[in-house]
Amino acid sequence: MLESVGVEPPDEAAYRALLTAPGCTVADLAKRLARDEHDVWATVGRLEKLGLLTTTTEQPVRLLPTRPDVAVDALVAVRRAELDRVRAEARVLVSELRAEERHRPENLVEVIVGQEAIAARFARLLDQTREQLLVLDRPPYAAEIEKSDASVRDLLREGVVIRGIYSPDSLDVPGGIDEAYSAADAGESSRVHPRVPMKLAVFDRTAALLPLAVEELVDSALVVHPCALLDALTEMFWLLWDQAVPVVPASLDPLEARLMTLLAAGFKDDAIARHLALSSRTVGRRVAELMDTLGARTRFQAGIHAQRRHLLDDA
Repeated sequence: MLESVGVEPPDEAAYRALLTAPGCTVADLAKRLARDEHDVWATVGRLEKLGLLTTTTEQPVRLLPTRPDVAVDALVAVRRAELDRVRAEARVLVSELRAEERHRPENLVEVIVGQEAIAARFARLLDQTREQLLVLDRPPYAAEIEKSDASVRDLLREGVVIRGIYSPDSLDVPGGIDEAYSAADAGESSRVHPRVPMKLAVFDRTAALLPLAVEELVDSALVVHPCALLDALTEMFWLLWDQAVPVVPASLDPLEARLMTLLAAGFKDDAIARHLALSSRTVGRRVAELMDTLGARTRFQAGIHAQRRHLLDDA
């Protein structure tokens, strides 16, 4: 299990044995492992260097294992830092390529074929993201939604800034609006736009992933590397972001917040009633009350007045 963070199998076996017998001597550990004592001393040195154990100053020396969660978290952090250095060095190596090689079409845009390959590439790009993730969200989806959402939550916990723009179709899938609010509660900056033109993910402004077809779930997608096309896709996101309405208006109560979000997404009363588990009559009454409070005669005016009063500002 620990080989991926730099612990060789024999050393891991010694660490596991030590967890069941903390404070034992090297001789005791060698006997438990049925290994040569000199060989176990070498293992102890490596484990101590990795932070998996400490030794006492008394004689004979006793071995104290570090708590697995603390030790492994530290090893993962070290490995991640090493990978980040490798990524940075790779960027430097790219700059050393001849200009004509760097800008060859096949080096700027990749075609990924197969839904499993697309989902795997999306997961890998997520894992490499360190600063910012921009997402245009609309169905159909190639990856398992639960697995993708869990990866996004991990990025939020690591301090990555995530901004998502949802289409009305995203909110209309079963559980879609609840998931949008859950993501916002977890720290995602979420907005809704009535016309999201495509699915898109931009990772740290170094790569973008988008499908080859907009309306259908096809088995091919594009990965765009740094070039004018990536700049254009990123700029398109920010233009849509400026036009979109926050999923969680900060100044409204929870019911009014969802009501305004669904209205901004263009949902009719029947669809809003279904999402909010209310009757169409109740929705109509709440919309009328909201319009009266805002001094609006139409739903469009309600949106304008809400924006002017900063009711739709991000939380």
